[in-house]
Amino acid sequence: MKLVIYPAVDAARFEKIELTSRPMSVVNLNDASAVAVEIVDADAFFGKLSPELVAVAQRLRWVQSPTASLEHYLFPELVSHPCTLTNMRGLFGSVIADHVFGYMLCFARNLHLYLRQQMAATWAPIGGEGARSSFSAGPGMVNAMDRAHLELSDCTLGIVGFGAIGRAIAERAAGIPMKVVAVDPYPSQAPQGIDEIWNLDRLDDLLGMSDFVVIAAPHTPHTVGMFGRAQFQRMQKSGYLINIGRGAIVKLDDLVASLEAGEIAGAALDVFEVEPLPAEHPLWKMENVIITPHVAACSVQIAPRHLNVLLENIRRFVSGEELINQVRKTEWF
Repeated sequence: MKLVIYPAVDAARFEKIELTSRPMSVVNLNDASAVAVEIVDADAFFGKLSPELVAVAQRLRWVQSPTASLEHYLFPELVSHPCTLTNMRGLFGSVIADHVFGYMLCFARNLHLYLRQQMAATWAPIGGEGARSSFSAGPGMVNAMDRAHLELSDCTLGIVGFGAIGRAIAERAAGIPMKVVAVDPYPSQAPQGIDEIWNLDRLDDLLGMSDFVVIAAPHTPHTVGMFGRAQFQRMQKSGYLINIGRGAIVKLDDLVASLEAGEIAGAALDVFEVEPLPAEHPLWKMENVIITPHVAACSVQIAPRHLNVLLENIRRFVSGEELINQVRKTEWF
């Protein structure tokens, strides 16, 4: 058996790969012409594949993508090829869940607004002039400041896409606890602490009941443009949209229109239809919008997790066991 790696990995990583692969041979290459020769009789491949390489591969049974998302990795020849494709999903759940809760806490406690006020040395509790006397409010009274500051335990979280990332977000929310509902094309039984997991045909129900709507779905042919004006209008006016899935899922022009019309309370975005987001884009200047530059998955833990997935699948391939993270190639996840 033979594994081809292209582009080549560093020496330290290659040493671990080679040790795990025994007795399978491993070829670590940076030269494209050499890859075209070596892949002819390769059983496995890790790295960046192309239609030309697939065309000459005669024994290829397994391809490991170095990425979790596949919109830039898949092509028709690979989809139709009988090889098993695996990806790197499952690496990012914990760190992206942290990012999502950073967004939600900002909105719930108005931290995004208080930071702006801090830059202007402005002492002004959110909630209007009447809010300044809130601490003298009588028992059972609700004032402007109270309404402007949320507790997450009083909120409902709606998650669109219940894969590894969606599940990690839900687990954190259940610990607060928040009410959690989710939609997914392949709904499973709700784990403990999660209220409901529905099919996608219940998306409107989720939008209408959620204080925070988190998009944790991948980029697939079915999710492109999934969120437009109609979906925002089905959300609560007090609801917040959070997108840490893929930029292609949310139509930014429609989001801007909904925010300007007051149809939703705000949005937090880590991914965008166009990246980098153009400097002239109106989202930059909206106080009820939080923008981060596609960094939700950044963590010092990702590189070792990435290697561990590769090594585990190599071990399984050599021993004839079922591979982890197998992909439905026609659906891109």
